[in-house]
Amino acid sequence: MRATKPLSLSNWGLLFVLLVLITSAVTLSAAEYPDPESYLPTLATVDKHKAPYDDPRPYLTTFGPKHVLPKNFYAALTFDIDAMKSLWAEVVGFKAPDRVGKIAPEIAAGKYTYKDLEKNPGFRKLMWPDLYGRIKPGAPPHSGNIPDFEIIPTRQLYWALPIAEATKKNLGKTKLDAKGYLLGDTWAGGVPFPKPSGPFKAQQIMYNLEKRMLAWELNFYIVSHVIGVNSSLNVDFDGGYDVKHVRLAGRTLMEPYGWFDKRAKMRNEFKTFMFGFMAPRDVAGVYQQALYSNDQNTADQLMLYIPAMRRVRKMSATDTQDPVMGQDQIYDDNEGWMQKLSSTRYPYKYEVLEEREYLVPAATADGAEYISSKGKEFRNVRMERRPLYVVKLTQQDPNYVYGHRIFYIDAETFNFLHIENYNRKGKLYRTWDGNYGWFPEMGMFSWCGSLILMRDHVDPHSGVQQPYQLPAAWSRSDMSMKALTSSGKK
Repeated sequence: MRATKPLSLSNWGLLFVLLVLITSAVTLSAAEYPDPESYLPTLATVDKHKAPYDDPRPYLTTFGPKHVLPKNFYAALTFDIDAMKSLWAEVVGFKAPDRVGKIAPEIAAGKYTYKDLEKNPGFRKLMWPDLYGRIKPGAPPHSGNIPDFEIIPTRQLYWALPIAEATKKNLGKTKLDAKGYLLGDTWAGGVPFPKPSGPFKAQQIMYNLEKRMLAWELNFYIVSHVIGVNSSLNVDFDGGYDVKHVRLAGRTLMEPYGWFDKRAKMRNEFKTFMFGFMAPRDVAGVYQQALYSNDQNTADQLMLYIPAMRRVRKMSATDTQDPVMGQDQIYDDNEGWMQKLSSTRYPYKYEVLEEREYLVPAATADGAEYISSKGKEFRNVRMERRPLYVVKLTQQDPNYVYGHRIFYIDAETFNFLHIENYNRKGKLYRTWDGNYGWFPEMGMFSWCGSLILMRDHVDPHSGVQQPYQLPAAWSRSDMSMKALTSSGKK
C-alpha cells in the first residue's frame, strides 16, 4: 500500500482557505426563506428608531438589514465586496470616480451652505435646475429645500454579485425590435443593457429602469409615512402605507431563479405587488393589486379594493393617470416611474439629451438624513458627483396627462434620481426626487433610509416620505385577490 504523504504547511493553509470559503458561503433554498411576517417591523417600531421629523440618528447602523433580518437570510444576501466591484466595473466598462471631476473642479469635498452658491458659480453648472433651486432655507411654497449639505468623494457603486454575473452572462442577448421595443423572451435576468449604445440608446437606458435591480430585485416589503404639505408648509395629509412586492421573471438573487413559477412563464409576467394605505382614516384599507407583463402589447392588470364600497374595481389605462391619494403623483408614477414602454399604448419619442456629471444627493449608508418640522427641510444631506444620463420621453398620444418626461439616471447603477413631468402645454407639472439606501456588503440599493420628495408645481403642493424597506420572500397567495380584499378589511 502506498504511504500517505503528510500535508505540508502550505497544503494546510490551502485547506484552511477552502474551509473558510465553504463555510462562509451561505445559501438558502426557497423553502428555507423566513416568513416575512416573522421579522418585518411595524411603522410604529420604525418610528422608535427614526422619528418622522427632526431625527438625525443614523439608524441604519443599528436598525438596518444586518440587524433586523434573520442571520442566515442576511448572510445569503451578502457577497465579497471586491468581487462585486471588479465584476460590475467590467460589465458597465468604467468606475464612476474616473468619469467625474471635470466640471467645476474647484468645488471640492466638504461642507457648504446655500450662501456658498453665490460665491461659487460652478454649483449652477453641477446641478440640474430644480435641485439648484432647492438649495435654500425652507420656505413656501414647497417642502424639501436643502439649506446646507456635505459633498463626499465619488464612490464606485455596484450591484450584488448574482446580478452582475447574470448581466455578464446575458450581455448582448437581450434584443429590441425594429422600433426599439424589448423582445420580452430575449431578456433572462440582470441589467438588460449595461453598455447602452446605438440608435436605440435612450430606449435601452429606459429598459434598464423598467427591469430595475432595486430593492433586492423588487422582492421586498416597504412601510412609510406619507406627509402631504400645502403651499403654506402646513401638513394637510398624514398617512402611512405598505407594499408587498415580488419579481416574477429574470430572478437571480433569490430562489426560485429565472421564472417565479410556471404561471409566470406561461403568461410572461414580470412583477406583482400589493400596495395599501393604513392611514388616515378616510383612505385606510384602500389597497391596490398590480400585475405587470413583460409583453409591451399585454395590458397590465391593476385592481383597487375600496372598503367604503366593499368592492374591487378594475383600473383602466386611463385610470393610471389619476392622482394617488395624498401624494403628488399618478399611479403611473409609483416608485417614481412605472409606466410601461409601449409602441401602441401611450408611446413616446426617446432621446438622450446629455451624458455628463452632476452633483446629486448621495446614496446613504447610514440613514442620517432627516426632515425638519420647521420649514420641512431636508437635513444632513450629502452630495456626490455622479456620471448621469439625461433622457427625454416625448409623449406621442395627446390624450396622456404628461406632454414629456425628463429623467436623470445614474450611468453606473441605472438608478433614477430626478424625474421632471411636464404638462401638455410644456409647463413643469410634477417632479420626483429620491436618494437611496446603500448596503455595500449586499451590493444593493433600496429606499430604506432614503428621502423621497414629490412636488406639484402647477398647484403648489409637496409629498414627503422617509421609507423603511427590507427584502422579503412573498408567495402567490400574498398577492391574490383574496389577499387584496382581506388586507382592505383589516
